[in-house]
Amino acid sequence: MIRHNRNVSESWEFMDWKKFQKTTFRLQKRIYSAVRNGDKRKARSLQRLLLKSESARMIAIRQVTQLNAGKKTAGVDGKKSLTHEERFDLETLLSKESHKWKHNKLREIPIPKKDGTKRILKVPTIADRAWQCLVKLALEPAHEATFHERSYGFRTGRGAHDAQKVLFHNLNSQAKGKEKRVIELDGVQLTELIQSSTRKQNKTATKLRN
Repeated sequence: MIRHNRNVSESWEFMDWKKFQKTTFRLQKRIYSAVRNGDKRKARSLQRLLLKSESARMIAIRQVTQLNAGKKTAGVDGKKSLTHEERFDLETLLSKESHKWKHNKLREIPIPKKDGTKRILKVPTIADRAWQCLVKLALEPAHEATFHERSYGFRTGRGAHDAQKVLFHNLNSQAKGKEKRVIELDGVQLTELIQSSTRKQNKTATKLRN
């Protein structure tokens, strides 16, 4: 890492970010291909390599300190932002501790809801968010390789508009197929039903063991 003590700000701003992105993306593509080919051992090896990559660490730090919408939200350490020098220090810390990272406590912020109750928003520190982003860079391509091609929720580069486009092409009057159906599911109720069923099964299993 080339670091200029006299002008750390310029050193950060003029980093070769395109090179970092290309290097990280190339590793992610290799992880994706390894998972698609069923080579889990190679995929895990490449994920470890990405976690040790300087390019990935720099991309992660830049993402949480400059690009993310909630970049100015402080964690329990009270830090809302990092100076350029602190960003370099964080990169050094990640390079040494990424494989044995220990999270700080989460800052709890009560958010009022329309019904008068409150939900608790838990905010990690900037350093913890950078580590999470680094791990995300390693995990994301592996999961992308196994997702269904028509899955659009919480995926990079995909959203509701993509789902709407597929629905339009498959359900419009000119699309082939006489019997067309739209099935609407309530995910919350389905989850509650599964949890209730699981609890009942656990109680039954406990009684049988006793």
